[in-house]
Amino acid sequence: MIRINKNESPIPAMESEKLKEIIASSEFNFYPDEEYDAFLESYANFYGLSPNQISAANGSDEWIQKCMIALPEGPVLTLNPDFFMYTAYAQQIKRPIYYVDAEPDFTFSLYKILNEIRRIKPAFFIMSVPHNPSGIQYPEQFLNEISQLMKEIGGYFVIDEAYLDFGDAYVIDLEDHVIQMRTLSKAFALAGLRVGIVISTEKTIQKLNSIAHPYPLNTLTLQIAKSLFDDTDRVQSLINRQRNLSIQLRDIFEEHVSDIIHVIPSKTNFVLTYGDLANDLGEYIYSNGFFPRFYGDNRMSHTVRYSIATEHQLNELEQIVIDWRKSYDLSQEKNN
Repeated sequence: MIRINKNESPIPAMESEKLKEIIASSEFNFYPDEEYDAFLESYANFYGLSPNQISAANGSDEWIQKCMIALPEGPVLTLNPDFFMYTAYAQQIKRPIYYVDAEPDFTFSLYKILNEIRRIKPAFFIMSVPHNPSGIQYPEQFLNEISQLMKEIGGYFVIDEAYLDFGDAYVIDLEDHVIQMRTLSKAFALAGLRVGIVISTEKTIQKLNSIAHPYPLNTLTLQIAKSLFDDTDRVQSLINRQRNLSIQLRDIFEEHVSDIIHVIPSKTNFVLTYGDLANDLGEYIYSNGFFPRFYGDNRMSHTVRYSIATEHQLNELEQIVIDWRKSYDLSQEKNN
């Protein structure tokens, strides 16, 4: 079964020989103080940031949890649907959480978001950019209007940029109330290492790290991540290949089924489909060896999400979709 349900990278970040070299040179008998600082510097250099603007922890999940614990008391506001861990950590910490519901086409109204911010006055508003699970990336002005209103009410704007390397760069003023979260689990193909990044002002990072563990990441993880970002050509090649895979994935569904199943234009490494026939196609794909993401809750019960695979696997997936479409068209002809 080929897993295309978790938005992972289908290709490794580096060759096995490079990994062996990193393992051999790692000093596991010492705590990773220097390794942590060295990784932050490499990451900062890649994105043109200052190391003082960033911090790293055990996946973006840890940063979500830290926001729930360390940011001021009060409710959190998010989108529905969005990444399910926002709700999970809010419930874990017993922080009240409110939602702005999506439109029927899984878009969100800026007007409704701003109204809910004014009404609820959340301690922070969190959303994924590009959005998960729709794959939509909202424009710069959309995000800046949210940021400005959160600043006016004295709250934080937390932007989960897990899929940003598949989308479009945007500009937002990095002030104390703005927190950007990133991960090495998607475009950087290091999901198993659990590396999450936060970008903000030094003041806000200190607030979040007031509850930090002494050594949130181990020596090997830090050495591998640093080595990847030191090789800028390798990183860019890795990202470019996955962006091309994302285009190949989108084209499969847009070309063969978009006239009978809604296919949302995506700026991520996945595609969300919805409609009366979405589950039928998803089940057919599953029965032919690919495991997409199905949703159990009522709002998402008519949706199926697919993430990227290798070029060869996507060619196989396309043929499966073509076969399903032929069968569907034949059934329609018989009914007529």
